[in-house]
Amino acid sequence: MEYEKERYRQLHKRINHTWDFVVMQAREQLRASKQRRKADRIVLECQEQAYWLINRPPPGAHNMLDMGLLKPNNYSSTAMLNQNSDYYKREIDTYKRALGRNRVKSSICLEGFVKYSEQYHNHDPIMQGCLPSNPWISDDTSHWTMNAAMVNTPTRLRVERWSFSFMELLNDIMGRREFMIYLEKEFSGENLCFWQACEDIRHGESSKIIQKVEEVYKQFLAPGAARCVNIDSKTMDKTLEGIRQPHRFVMDDAQMHIYFLMKKDSYPRYLKSDLYKNMLAKALVPQETKKSVFPFMRCQRHASPSPAKAVTQGTENNGQFKEAGQAATNSGTGS
Repeated sequence: MEYEKERYRQLHKRINHTWDFVVMQAREQLRASKQRRKADRIVLECQEQAYWLINRPPPGAHNMLDMGLLKPNNYSSTAMLNQNSDYYKREIDTYKRALGRNRVKSSICLEGFVKYSEQYHNHDPIMQGCLPSNPWISDDTSHWTMNAAMVNTPTRLRVERWSFSFMELLNDIMGRREFMIYLEKEFSGENLCFWQACEDIRHGESSKIIQKVEEVYKQFLAPGAARCVNIDSKTMDKTLEGIRQPHRFVMDDAQMHIYFLMKKDSYPRYLKSDLYKNMLAKALVPQETKKSVFPFMRCQRHASPSPAKAVTQGTENNGQFKEAGQAATNSGTGS
C-alpha cells in the first residue's frame, strides 16, 4: 500500500500543472460509463481485452497484468536469482531470429497476388476453359493428347508458362528437355544433370540413397570428375562433410547453389535465345471445337419408353378414341 501511495505522489508531482484537468476527465469517464447501456459496456470490455491480448509484453518482460504490481527492487533481485546465462543466450537467439525474419506489408502481398492472378488468368482452365474442348464434358480427348508429358509440338500456352518462372520450366518434362538442349550448346549441361541427380536422391528410394550419393560424388564433385560442377569452397566442404554420413538431404546446399546459378545466368539467356523463340513461334494454338452433349442426355433410337410416358400416351389415345366415338354417334343421330 505504501508503494502505491509513493507512486501516486510521484505521478501527482509530474503532472501537477494539469492535475485538475486529469481529475475532471476521470470523473467524466466514470459518469459516462455509468450511463452506458449494458450492451455497450460489454463491447468496450471485449475491445479492451482484445487490445491487451494483442499488445502483450515481449517474451521475458515483466507482465503487470499476470503478476501484479511488485516493487522493482524485489523483481530485479528475483529475476537475477532465477535467470542464468542459458536464459540470456536463449533470449539473444530469439531476438536474432526475430530481427532476421522477413516481414512484408499487406499491400505488397496483395499486389503480388493480383500480379500472379493476372499472369495465370489465361492459363486457368476454370476461368478460360480448355482448348480445343473440355474432355470431362465432351468426348474429345485432344486436350490430353496435346498436353501429354512428351509431344512433338507443344501448345503455345505451355511454352509461355516456361517464361513465368524457372520452376515452371523445371517442373515440365518437355521444358526441362529443351533447357538441357540449350545448356549442352552452352557447355554447361552438367548443372542440370547434377540438379536432377540431387532430386533423385531426395525423392528416391531410401535403400539406394548411399549408392546414389556415391555416384553423384564420383560424377560431379570428386577431383577430376567427368562432369565437375562449379561450387564454392564453403559449400563443397559442407557437402563433403555430410557425405561421410549420407542421408536424403545431404546435397541440398550444393543443389541450391547450382539452382541459383542456372536461374540467374542460364535461364534469362535461354528465354532470349533463338531456341526458345522458335519453339514459341512453332507452338500449337488449338481452336475451340463444338462441344457435344453428355452421353446420358442423348435420345437413343431403340430405347424403350419410360412407364410415365407410356401411361401418358395411353391416356391420350383413349381420349382420342372417345372423342371419335362421340362424333360418330352424333352424326348417326342427325341423319
